[in-house]
Amino acid sequence: MQSNKLRFWAITVALAGFLFGFDTVVISGANQPIKALWNTTPFFHGTFIMSMALWGTVFGALLGGVPCDKFGRKKTLFWIGILYLVSAIGSGLATDPYTFSFFRFIGGLGVGASSVAAPTYISEISGPQNRGRLVALYQFMIVFGILIAFISNFLLDGVGGENDWRYMLGIEAVPAVVYSIMVLGVSESPRWLVLKKKANDEALKVLKLINPENAVKELERIALDIAPKTKQGGLFSKKYSRPIVLAFLLAFFNQLSGINFILYYAPELLDTAGITDALLSSISIGGINLIFTILGMFLIDRLGRKQLMYIGSIGYIIGLTGTAWCFYASANPIVLLCFILLFIAAHAIGQGAVIWVFISEIFPNQVRAFGQAFGCGVHWVFAALITLLTPIFIDKEDGIFGENPWPVFAFFAVMMCLQLLFTWKVMPETKGKSLEALEKELVK
Repeated sequence: MQSNKLRFWAITVALAGFLFGFDTVVISGANQPIKALWNTTPFFHGTFIMSMALWGTVFGALLGGVPCDKFGRKKTLFWIGILYLVSAIGSGLATDPYTFSFFRFIGGLGVGASSVAAPTYISEISGPQNRGRLVALYQFMIVFGILIAFISNFLLDGVGGENDWRYMLGIEAVPAVVYSIMVLGVSESPRWLVLKKKANDEALKVLKLINPENAVKELERIALDIAPKTKQGGLFSKKYSRPIVLAFLLAFFNQLSGINFILYYAPELLDTAGITDALLSSISIGGINLIFTILGMFLIDRLGRKQLMYIGSIGYIIGLTGTAWCFYASANPIVLLCFILLFIAAHAIGQGAVIWVFISEIFPNQVRAFGQAFGCGVHWVFAALITLLTPIFIDKEDGIFGENPWPVFAFFAVMMCLQLLFTWKVMPETKGKSLEALEKELVK
């Protein structure tokens, strides 16, 4: 039985995803004004203005397993909220591109750490029957944050004249405060309490709040799984090679779909294609993303992770190929927008719904936080590289492809053909299995 406590804790922790989505995409509305204000070159703009938050995310993800493992999931989640708050205020008040980049980096640390701590926490308080849906709440909140960021940018456009972008970035301080207060009301992960504090009694109290009928049996299973393995090797031991490969490839393909390329540069891409109100059209991207994320949440524990990846991969290939053709043939902008929306729908129901769930499931209790950090680190390294390089390819004046970036979308389409092959040949199904059962299957 899913208790009210479990739902409240999962929703509260998933709010870190709302801040994640809002923080990473809100820059799309400030992109062009900042470029004009500080007269940045394509390389400088991509390296410092657009991708600096992502480099913070890389560090936050790679290092996020340390506080998560040492101090606990709850404390890490609280300080993530503080990082978002500092970033929002600092970015909105920045007076030069370097100060701006510094505070965007701080926000990136929060994003990266949240992509480790939140899915890890939710997976550890969930049961096999609802783990996919509850961890997918995190992705839902990311997408909801993206939609609200697009809407917020649209509503704030024109409010502050030349300082519109300051309001767009600074408004994030409000949800950051709300989240930080709410996360104080969640309990610590019972698996962390057993593994790191040896506090079995405390863990039992938490398990009774989550599922009183099976709390004792669940504690026994956790303790039995952890007890004989505390002295075994670290994350990069040979025994964990399969989870490591799976996490790397899933995260790699997630970013080589081009999802961040489209989300971060949506207004600029749509403007290049001839769509007059690019900010308003960006809202349609956020809306489709949200609708199909909800569908993915509904299906992930019914169809399974692998089936959603099949659906998403095929949708990716069609959407990206169509987008490349539209740019190449200078097709009607509405047709282009439809192919982009198909791509977004495919991502939301496939990779978007699966990635955080899958990575949080495949690593054993002993190394879950560090395994999650590794998978997220790979994800964000490629996200940062793509965002950094994008202006070099699509800048209207100095970009390699200028106003016709069709080769970029063709490249992403080819990568999604490889993802389809990965799903078919390599990816296991994790639906309906306990975390301890998955360890026995994936770790030899």
